[in-house]
Amino acid sequence: MEKVMIVEDDMKIAEYLCSYLEKYGYEVVIATDFENITTTFRDVQPKLLLLDINLPRYDGYYWCRQIRKESICPVIFISARTGEMDQIMALENGGDDFITKPFHPDIVMVKVRSQLRRAYGEYATNNEERVITQEGLSLYPERMELRFKNEVTQLTKKENDIIENLLERYPRVAGRQDLLAKLWDDQAFVDENTLNVNMARVRNKFHKLGIDNAVETVRGAGYRLKITWKAGET
Repeated sequence: MEKVMIVEDDMKIAEYLCSYLEKYGYEVVIATDFENITTTFRDVQPKLLLLDINLPRYDGYYWCRQIRKESICPVIFISARTGEMDQIMALENGGDDFITKPFHPDIVMVKVRSQLRRAYGEYATNNEERVITQEGLSLYPERMELRFKNEVTQLTKKENDIIENLLERYPRVAGRQDLLAKLWDDQAFVDENTLNVNMARVRNKFHKLGIDNAVETVRGAGYRLKITWKAGET
């Protein structure tokens, strides 16, 4: 059962969408805490997000940008705004599609199915989920999950990218400039300490799995993965 999250402050519309999606077999979660949408998103881990633009406190553009820092899950904007610029803004801020209100529920269903197929199904570039493994430590990049033995930890987008780079480069060094280029489009505005902070967070995620000293700093070059754990069942 695929999970869809709805972010819509008009509860009548949210519940209408929910009932229609559930009728077609989707599991639906309606967000109610409009000040902590990303927290709800992390807890729910939806396969698709239906997102209104006009929301309390922060608008849908803002929340889409925050979610794009962590996930590539399809986002469909649903809004009463009908201007071309609104649709352009939705796509520029990370959205995948746009539906105007009032809408026909069948149109919503067609677009939901289309985005799910494109992201995960028959139109996806690779239907087989990627897993990168070293000595029993497994990274699931599409889920942004790191697993070791019976433990699982969720990753942010940047943590996911760093660990993917370290695993793929092992036993070679992942250069600082290569990591910066992968993580940030414009390196000119990245503080030198930013990568260090993210590496500390990566080390903390390893620690949560009971793995310490796995990320080695290579002075003047970058970082290297160091196997300090014993392989176990994943």
